[in-house]
Amino acid sequence: MTTGRAVTLEQQDPPEHAVGQVPGEVGVWVFIFGDLVVFTYMFGVFLNYRSNEGEVFAASSQFLNQDLGALYTLVLLLSSLFVVRALHWMRSGRGDRASAFFLAALGCGAVFLALKAFEWHHEIGAGRTLNYDHFMTFYFLLTGLHALHLTMGMVLLAILAVVARRGDPGKSQWILLEGGACFWHMVDFLWMIIFPLLYLVP
Repeated sequence: MTTGRAVTLEQQDPPEHAVGQVPGEVGVWVFIFGDLVVFTYMFGVFLNYRSNEGEVFAASSQFLNQDLGALYTLVLLLSSLFVVRALHWMRSGRGDRASAFFLAALGCGAVFLALKAFEWHHEIGAGRTLNYDHFMTFYFLLTGLHALHLTMGMVLLAILAVVARRGDPGKSQWILLEGGACFWHMVDFLWMIIFPLLYLVP
């Protein structure tokens, strides 16, 4: 027999702030905007160096595995899909399913970091370290900073999974859920820029 609480959770609508408004809160978007400004500056410096050292950058970029870069991209796109589905299930009152999708996205993040650690180990083992040339300097800086943000996002996903599992979120919990999802999408978006810059453009 279904309890009255379960019926309420299944039939509840998302709180008013979650409909027709920018998700999360202003503080989250200020943080995201600040991060995007920092990365945009780094991308600009990278492009400036590449314009001055085209042959060096073209030669060193050939060391990177484009198939592996594409795999990173697929893993992160899948993780973003899981986060979208998690919020969908939260709005449907199914915190258990939402929690599972948040954990699935976290698992994608773990796969990404494991593959990235393997790639770093390979490059360092081949003698291509941070000081190898300017391309490798930017490679380690950009991918390292991105990995740091990814790790922060994974911690957020773990927290969101716990919040979702508890069910029946209030306004503050919805802000956390939406803000955390926006941060994760930002991390994925940054990779969509880093991938072609490092792996595809000679």
